Amino acid sequence: MAEQGKCVRITRLAKKRSVAEVAVAAAVADDQWPNKKRVVLGELRNLSNAIAPPDPSVGKPRRVTKTKKIKKVVPIATTTKKIAKNEADTTPLDDPQMCGPYVSDIYAYLHKMEVEKKRRPSPDYLEKVQKDVSANMRGVLVDWLVEVAEEYKLGSDTLFLSISYIDRFLSMNPMTRQRLQLLGVSSMLIASKYEEISPPHVEDFCYITDNTYTKEEVVKMEADILKSLKFEMGNPTIRTFLRRFTDVAQESYKTSKMQSEFLGYYLAELSLLDYSCLKFLPSLVAASVVFLANFILCPDTHPWCSTLQKYSGYKPVDLRECVLLTHDLYLSRRGGTLHAIREKYKHHKFKCVATLSSPPEIPVSYFDDVN
Repeated sequence: MAEQGKCVRITRLAKKRSVAEVAVAAAVADDQWPNKKRVVLGELRNLSNAIAPPDPSVGKPRRVTKTKKIKKVVPIATTTKKIAKNEADTTPLDDPQMCGPYVSDIYAYLHKMEVEKKRRPSPDYLEKVQKDVSANMRGVLVDWLVEVAEEYKLGSDTLFLSISYIDRFLSMNPMTRQRLQLLGVSSMLIASKYEEISPPHVEDFCYITDNTYTKEEVVKMEADILKSLKFEMGNPTIRTFLRRFTDVAQESYKTSKMQSEFLGYYLAELSLLDYSCLKFLPSLVAASVVFLANFILCPDTHPWCSTLQKYSGYKPVDLRECVLLTHDLYLSRRGGTLHAIREKYKHHKFKCVATLSSPPEIPVSYFDDVN
């Protein structure tokens, strides 16, 4: 019996030693990983140049996340043809994310939310509230946050919410240029917690700024943002309405689904760069993005139709100013020194939509009422 007990103890010890060896090997492998790219935006005086494109020689860190693959169950009936759509709504009834039976009520509620004053940034806060922050500084910050979102594989909803928090906070609180980057990473931390399944840690956001700010500073700024916005964090963004309008446009124009979708996302992110777009409601920017995407893909066809007008609530004349502004961004007439978004959408995974050509001018007749 004693020998048997001794064998059991030896076996357990051997198992522990084996586990320890695996842990050491993993730690050695971790030490061989490339370092994260870190950026400091503290010096925002020289803003004539954009942030340099990422150095291809610097490897990106691998974020190891455990995911469980779930096979998607597709009904046999839907593999051969689409489910018929209700005449009163163009949303596919087989798309649970679009909530077909309730979509009209949902978007009517979102339209009411987006006009609430507490959820809207002031369109002139740089002139009335801020003394040390300029529109160009804001553009540099937004462009850098796009790179951060790419670095940590954050969703587009997280990015749009982050910019919304930044603009709403700056509408009420004066900020120095040295703390503008701190506001950016803290806003993205909050948005990540709101949207992501596995958000980055506070230390990750400190590290990405080359430890310009401490963990305590980021947490303190996070608390200040939450208090200033009174914990109203779930406001609709451009991306919220873009899903709906893009779906309607694809049914009306029969364009390539992936290409029109990515082009819409690209134009929407470009609109984030320009401070002038803050005066437009998110739904109007989303409608303008769809208008412009249709024009770029089919320049000889009127980019707006009665169906889009019905579901968006906007006539072409309502979109004119925003469409022209976004078109200038697309052609680099505005924000041409900011490269992160443009480089992002040149990749094949986004169908290289940033490389698509567009006529330099939009015909005036396209802004006339549709039949």
